[in-house]
Amino acid sequence: MLNDSLEILKKIEKHGYKAYIVGGYVRDYFMKIKSYDVDICTNAKPKDLIKIFDNAILPKEKYGAVTIRHKGIRYEITTFRKELKYENRRPVEIEYTNELFEDIVRRDFTINSMCMDIDGNIIDLFDGKKDINKKIIKSLGNAKDKFYEDPLRILRAIRFATTLNFKLDKDVISGIKENAHYLKDISYDRKKIELNKIFASKNVKYGIKLIKSFNLDEYLELNLLKIKYTTDILGIWAQLDVLDKYPFTKIEIVSIKNILSIVENKTIGKYEIYKYGLYTTSIAAEILGINKNVIVRLERNLPIKSKKEINITTDEILKLLDKKPGNWISKLYEDLEVKIVTSKVKNNKEKIKEYILKNY
Repeated sequence: MLNDSLEILKKIEKHGYKAYIVGGYVRDYFMKIKSYDVDICTNAKPKDLIKIFDNAILPKEKYGAVTIRHKGIRYEITTFRKELKYENRRPVEIEYTNELFEDIVRRDFTINSMCMDIDGNIIDLFDGKKDINKKIIKSLGNAKDKFYEDPLRILRAIRFATTLNFKLDKDVISGIKENAHYLKDISYDRKKIELNKIFASKNVKYGIKLIKSFNLDEYLELNLLKIKYTTDILGIWAQLDVLDKYPFTKIEIVSIKNILSIVENKTIGKYEIYKYGLYTTSIAAEILGINKNVIVRLERNLPIKSKKEINITTDEILKLLDKKPGNWISKLYEDLEVKIVTSKVKNNKEKIKEYILKNY
């Protein structure tokens, strides 16, 4: 990954420009953490980049990143820039610059300020290495101003502290306290991206502790008082009652509703596992404090895994009862599913026929 990325830098520099790998990848490289998300910055402008890379895709917005593909991997390349004006806490006036320093200084934290040149050397203009070694999240510039400009940086500070198990610098703590209420102005989409990373971390307890310590849960509209920690983020989201606020995919919504349905019933048996599946019931089991191994064993011993495995066909049922097709067939199959899964009827054709003749 690194060598391929450096090839891109070298190609840009062959055309007379400067280029660097920036941000999270360099931080992770220094910390010996595997990372595959490479961002590149350069003094080449988008119009220059499309001449250098045949497959370059120009951004829709004026100051977006140019996208290229190199050896099957997608990369984003941004031009050095400085932010001149903010409105509603978002940069609305930006200017391209030829200076790396001006581009770096606008970033959020010192640990994300390091760059890497074409020879793999790390350029550390703001003591990012020092703060990584001290395990501290420090703002790149006055934290109060940075968080006022973009309050999402508050959640990013919590996220990095959580995932890296770092402490927050005093200036960052002060900046969070002063600007926390501005989190209400941030879109739920942007907040959810950061919260997902916090909730997915193995260090999630620390992350939630930080959120609560600054009363961010109030501004994020999250009830974290009785949260049960789960290994899947949907298990945490399911407990927060925010389906009407935060954005979720259709699949996520179905999963969350199913988890809640199981939790409300406070029990997980063979039929729940059959109906909702191992993934969903395992998450619900964590919330209910049920050993997941129990759920796995029950799932392995289910008599059937789907309706298709029921050992009788529709034609055989129609012939058996001498009836015409209708909606009643679906209801009969639903009944058979319950009875077979719960071992009240064996999945044996003769036993199934006996049950149908007796009850239908």
